[in-house]
Amino acid sequence: MMPSLRRWLTVTVLTLAAIGPQRSPLAQPFQSPQPTVAAAADLKFALEEIAQLFERRSGLRLQLVFGSSGLFYSQILQGAPFHLFMSADEDFVFKLADAGKTLDRGRLYAYGRIGIMVPKGSRLKADGELKDLAAALKDGRLRKFAIANPEHAPYGRRAKEALQHAGLWAAIEPKLVYGENIAQTAQFATSGSADGGIIALSLAKSPPVTALGDFALIPQSWHRPLAQRMVLMKGAPPAARQFYDFLATPEVQAIMVRYGFSMAQE
Repeated sequence: MMPSLRRWLTVTVLTLAAIGPQRSPLAQPFQSPQPTVAAAADLKFALEEIAQLFERRSGLRLQLVFGSSGLFYSQILQGAPFHLFMSADEDFVFKLADAGKTLDRGRLYAYGRIGIMVPKGSRLKADGELKDLAAALKDGRLRKFAIANPEHAPYGRRAKEALQHAGLWAAIEPKLVYGENIAQTAQFATSGSADGGIIALSLAKSPPVTALGDFALIPQSWHRPLAQRMVLMKGAPPAARQFYDFLATPEVQAIMVRYGFSMAQE
């Protein structure tokens, strides 16, 4: 791996390797660089399935890197060698476009949802209106609660907004544990290291996570929309452009819907 790429790659705790297993024996055409996709951690399971489909169809291999959208934004500003950025917050894409880093202002590809996840045997209930969470704060049942770091993770910002809407932020803040991204937060919320947490619906719907606990959606009206936008970087190779177009196909959109995303229309 090139030193510059090793310097910038940020991988979630749920990612086994920055480069996935060999999925296609076909030679890569064009002799172009392998497309490197910096993707928000909520896309972990959906995008891996989509990438496998793309690789089977095209014979091209992708390098998927999952992490916090805010950290990817900072790294791209400093020259990180990514070709496609799939952000969980469209504002990061707009800022990169304004900084002259992207081909254009990208495309809105989905809307995300958040909900409360509690592990098996938790003292908490998976209650989307957070009434049991409020009761647990009062009766002493709650020890630790996980959200993504609001400083750089869009899902963490929306979790904070939801907790503020419910009037719980001041009381729960001392008990919070912060995931570096939403995938790490899901690990905290399901492993027993916290009594529960607020995670992405797309992660909660994946079989590995579903088996670990119970989940309930938080009302969308409790937080700003999770408008998720993707964009190609300047100098992206043809294979990255091909994958960008592939992500807009009905077949891919059906996969995204299965993982709980709402499709965006612009």
